Amino acid sequence: MYKKLLLAYNGSDAGQKALLASSELALWGRADLHLVAVMPMALNTVVAEGIVFSSDQEAAHRKGFEQVLDQGLALLADKGFSATGELLLGDPVHEICACAKRINADLIVVGHQHKSSWVQRWWSGSISPALIEEAPCSVLVSIL
Repeated sequence: MYKKLLLAYNGSDAGQKALLASSELALWGRADLHLVAVMPMALNTVVAEGIVFSSDQEAAHRKGFEQVLDQGLALLADKGFSATGELLLGDPVHEICACAKRINADLIVVGHQHKSSWVQRWWSGSISPALIEEAPCSVLVSIL
Protein backbone atom coordinates (compact mmCIF):
# COMPACT_ATOMS: atom_id res chain seq x y z
CA MET A 1 0.00 0.00 0.00
CA TYR A 2 1.28 3.47 -0.87
CA LYS A 3 1.48 5.76 2.16
CA LYS A 4 3.52 8.66 0.78
CA LEU A 5 2.85 9.93 -2.75
CA LEU A 6 5.08 12.41 -4.53
CA LEU A 7 3.41 14.21 -7.43
CA ALA A 8 5.66 16.00 -9.91
CA TYR A 9 3.42 18.75 -11.26
CA ASN A 10 3.99 21.17 -14.13
CA GLY A 11 0.51 22.59 -14.66
CA SER A 12 -0.03 20.88 -18.04
CA ASP A 13 -3.19 18.95 -18.94
CA ALA A 14 -1.24 15.72 -18.40
CA GLY A 15 -0.03 17.05 -15.05
CA GLN A 16 -3.55 17.88 -13.98
CA LYS A 17 -4.71 14.38 -14.92
CA ALA A 18 -1.85 12.93 -12.86
CA LEU A 19 -2.77 15.24 -9.97
CA LEU A 20 -6.32 13.86 -9.97
CA ALA A 21 -5.05 10.28 -10.21
CA SER A 22 -2.74 10.81 -7.24
CA SER A 23 -5.53 12.31 -5.16
CA GLU A 24 -7.71 9.28 -5.87
CA LEU A 25 -4.84 6.98 -4.84
CA ALA A 26 -4.31 9.03 -1.70
CA LEU A 27 -7.97 8.70 -0.77
CA TRP A 28 -7.97 4.98 -1.41
CA GLY A 29 -4.81 4.32 0.58
CA ARG A 30 -5.06 7.20 3.07
CA ALA A 31 -1.68 8.37 1.84
CA ASP A 32 0.09 11.67 2.36
CA LEU A 33 0.48 13.85 -0.73
CA HIS A 34 3.59 15.88 -1.49
CA LEU A 35 3.42 18.10 -4.57
CA VAL A 36 6.55 19.41 -6.28
CA ALA A 37 7.20 21.72 -9.20
CA VAL A 38 10.70 21.71 -10.62
CA MET A 39 12.30 24.84 -12.06
CA PRO A 40 14.70 23.26 -14.54
CA MET A 41 17.74 25.46 -14.06
CA ALA A 42 19.05 28.52 -12.33
CA LEU A 43 18.70 31.26 -14.91
CA ASN A 44 21.67 33.26 -13.70
CA THR A 45 23.96 30.82 -15.48
CA VAL A 46 25.12 30.88 -19.06
CA VAL A 47 22.64 28.83 -21.03
CA ALA A 48 23.76 28.96 -24.65
CA GLU A 49 25.82 31.15 -26.93
CA GLY A 50 26.92 33.34 -24.02
CA ILE A 51 23.38 34.40 -23.05
CA VAL A 52 23.04 35.25 -19.39
CA PHE A 53 19.66 35.89 -17.79
CA SER A 54 19.23 38.70 -15.30
CA SER A 55 18.09 38.26 -11.73
CA ASP A 56 14.79 39.96 -12.72
CA GLN A 57 14.21 37.32 -15.39
CA GLU A 58 15.07 34.58 -12.93
CA ALA A 59 12.63 36.03 -10.37
CA ALA A 60 9.86 36.12 -12.98
CA HIS A 61 10.63 32.54 -14.00
CA ARG A 62 10.56 31.43 -10.35
CA LYS A 63 7.26 33.23 -9.79
CA GLY A 64 5.74 31.28 -12.69
CA PHE A 65 6.79 27.98 -11.14
CA GLU A 66 5.50 29.08 -7.73
CA GLN A 67 2.15 29.86 -9.36
CA VAL A 68 2.05 26.37 -10.92
CA LEU A 69 2.73 24.85 -7.50
CA ASP A 70 0.07 27.01 -5.85
CA GLN A 71 -2.40 26.07 -8.59
CA GLY A 72 -1.79 22.36 -7.97
CA LEU A 73 -2.20 22.75 -4.23
CA ALA A 74 -5.43 24.71 -4.80
CA LEU A 75 -6.79 22.00 -7.13
CA LEU A 76 -6.11 19.38 -4.47
CA ALA A 77 -7.67 21.55 -1.75
CA ASP A 78 -10.78 22.04 -3.92
CA LYS A 79 -11.10 18.24 -4.04
CA GLY A 80 -10.79 18.10 -0.23
CA PHE A 81 -7.18 16.94 -0.04
CA SER A 82 -4.43 18.32 2.11
CA ALA A 83 -0.96 18.28 0.56
CA THR A 84 2.44 19.75 1.22
CA GLY A 85 4.16 21.58 -1.61
CA GLU A 86 7.71 22.41 -2.58
CA LEU A 87 9.52 24.19 -5.40
CA LEU A 88 12.67 22.36 -6.47
CA LEU A 89 15.51 23.82 -8.55
CA GLY A 90 17.66 21.88 -10.99
CA ASP A 91 17.44 18.87 -13.26
CA PRO A 92 13.85 17.56 -12.96
CA VAL A 93 14.75 13.85 -12.84
CA HIS A 94 17.51 14.32 -10.27
CA GLU A 95 15.46 16.67 -8.09
CA ILE A 96 12.32 14.51 -8.14
CA CYS A 97 14.32 11.39 -7.23
CA ALA A 98 16.24 13.20 -4.48
CA CYS A 99 12.96 14.50 -3.04
CA ALA A 100 11.41 11.03 -3.19
CA LYS A 101 14.35 9.66 -1.18
CA ARG A 102 14.25 12.54 1.31
CA ILE A 103 10.53 12.16 2.07
CA ASN A 104 10.54 8.35 1.81
CA ALA A 105 7.97 8.33 -0.99
CA ASP A 106 6.40 5.01 -1.92
CA LEU A 107 5.18 6.26 -5.30
CA ILE A 108 6.04 9.06 -7.71
CA VAL A 109 3.17 10.20 -9.94
CA VAL A 110 3.93 12.12 -13.12
CA GLY A 111 1.89 13.12 -16.15
CA HIS A 112 2.93 12.42 -19.72
CA GLN A 113 1.54 13.59 -23.04
CA HIS A 114 2.34 11.63 -26.19
CA LYS A 115 4.08 13.64 -28.90
CA SER A 116 2.79 13.18 -32.44
CA SER A 117 6.16 13.08 -34.22
CA TRP A 118 9.71 11.95 -33.53
CA VAL A 119 10.86 15.57 -33.94
CA GLN A 120 8.57 16.71 -31.13
CA ARG A 121 9.76 13.85 -28.91
CA TRP A 122 13.40 14.64 -29.63
CA TRP A 123 13.07 18.42 -29.27
CA SER A 124 10.94 18.54 -26.13
CA GLY A 125 12.41 15.57 -24.33
CA SER A 126 10.53 13.77 -21.61
CA ILE A 127 11.33 13.12 -18.02
CA SER A 128 9.06 10.08 -17.70
CA PRO A 129 11.45 7.44 -19.17
CA ALA A 130 14.47 8.82 -17.30
CA LEU A 131 12.48 9.06 -14.09
CA ILE A 132 11.49 5.41 -14.35
CA GLU A 133 15.17 4.48 -14.68
CA GLU A 134 16.38 6.63 -11.76
CA ALA A 135 13.49 6.53 -9.27
CA PRO A 136 14.05 5.06 -5.80
CA CYS A 137 10.43 3.85 -5.69
CA SER A 138 7.52 2.93 -7.94
CA VAL A 139 6.46 5.41 -10.63
CA LEU A 140 2.96 5.93 -11.99
CA VAL A 141 2.88 7.68 -15.36
CA SER A 142 -0.54 9.13 -16.11
CA ILE A 143 -0.87 9.43 -19.89
CA LEU A 144 -3.03 12.09 -21.48
